[in-house]
Amino acid sequence: LSVVTFRSDFGSTDEAAGVCRSVITSLAPDARVIDLTHDIPVFDVRAGALARVRAVQYLPQGIVLAAVDPTGADRAIAVEVEGGLLLGPDNGILEPAVAMLGGPMRVVACTNPEYQLPSPGATFLARDVLAPAAGHLASGVRLEALGEVVDPFSLTPSLLPLPTEADGTLSGEVWWVDHFGNLQTNIDPDEMRTLGAEVGMTIEVYIGGSTRMARWVEHYRDAKPSELVMVTDAYGLCSLAMDRPSAAAELK
Repeated sequence: LSVVTFRSDFGSTDEAAGVCRSVITSLAPDARVIDLTHDIPVFDVRAGALARVRAVQYLPQGIVLAAVDPTGADRAIAVEVEGGLLLGPDNGILEPAVAMLGGPMRVVACTNPEYQLPSPGATFLARDVLAPAAGHLASGVRLEALGEVVDPFSLTPSLLPLPTEADGTLSGEVWWVDHFGNLQTNIDPDEMRTLGAEVGMTIEVYIGGSTRMARWVEHYRDAKPSELVMVTDAYGLCSLAMDRPSAAAELK
């Protein structure tokens, strides 16, 4: 557990993320902290959960720490899964990754003040509870020392919507807008194929109150100038994209 992968909605303007990293390494000097991202949209628990799900299969075994909208949670939790531990607020951010990793083996509420930092004011959950928990665990402290074992079914669920099909139309959502303005949806290409669609076909897309035509292509580079295309992205989901302009800006 000497690797801690850390992501949050703290951004890089102030010291919050750096302070949390410092807390971890002060308790576990040999630990290596990997910053997955600190640019999750503020308070966007679903975006934080999605970022973890997309990344989790590529992360080294160890501790994965999430701090997104901790003010919306009453407790911090540590979840033991196959190959490591997931730490975060009990606000639904951990559930999709836990499910992807085979479900929880043990869940502990981080309530033991011996493994927390004293707070001069309202508790900063990431700095005062989660980061110390990660540091102590990375230094060899047993999971159950952090607090009481809790029932996994008592955890806050995560609500990730699934696409629906009716009358030959798939209805889904844009889950994520990446740095290039590509729109990742929650639609699987296989769901498109069950409706008879295939690569090379032009698909009618209803989005933002307007209708557009998008050609299903193999690669982003297959898009013609100003053409909207659909591509199976690096995570295996249908994304809407354009050659150079931002599809997010174009489709508002």
